[in-house]
Amino acid sequence: MPVDVVDDVATAFADAVAEAAARRPGGPASPFHLVLSGGPTARRCYEELARRPGDVPWARTVVLMGDERCVGPDDEDANQRLVREALLAHVPPPAAFHPMTVAEGPRGYERHLRRLPPPDLVHLGLGPDGHTASLFPGGAALCAPPDRLVVDSVDPSGRNPHPRMTLTLPALALARLALFTVSGPAKAAALAAARAGAPLPATLVRAARVRCLADPAAAAPAA
Repeated sequence: MPVDVVDDVATAFADAVAEAAARRPGGPASPFHLVLSGGPTARRCYEELARRPGDVPWARTVVLMGDERCVGPDDEDANQRLVREALLAHVPPPAAFHPMTVAEGPRGYERHLRRLPPPDLVHLGLGPDGHTASLFPGGAALCAPPDRLVVDSVDPSGRNPHPRMTLTLPALALARLALFTVSGPAKAAALAAARAGAPLPATLVRAARVRCLADPAAAAPAA
């Protein structure tokens, strides 16, 4: 996994989103398809992006989710709630926001994706166990058929609660840019393993371009 060590992950993330938006195929009149995630690092990234509303053409931006816990939309664990609170509440209304919902389920969300072009940017995190999106080590979602874009997922270890929905590896492979953000010493061991090519879910991600932004604490050799 190629890693860029940066002083501030959130700032580098906002810069990368702005660059992807500016360089999207079709030019300024075309839509920008942005897939977002959840977690503490994602929150900081979205708060920074929200402070720069002019960097993204929100009126032409379609916001989607890469994974979601099977909880209500306002549950404190819902990724869509994080995205609304940290980002969408502070920028001009996007062209569309498509959250994952329990009522719609994976098949319903897959129908949304199939009506859209490939994502311009998919934002991903990295768990201490090497998971990304809701693709967990040993999880059945890693073996989704190539024609499935969204599936149900559970963590076989039980460390991550709630059943979930997630984009599959074939869905992530459609992205023009898969952008990981990794922050803090708790992620150092997982990032070191990913950089060494260990068979973790994160290292299985393929896209037209894969990039990882990590701060010095995450990029330091694991103790």
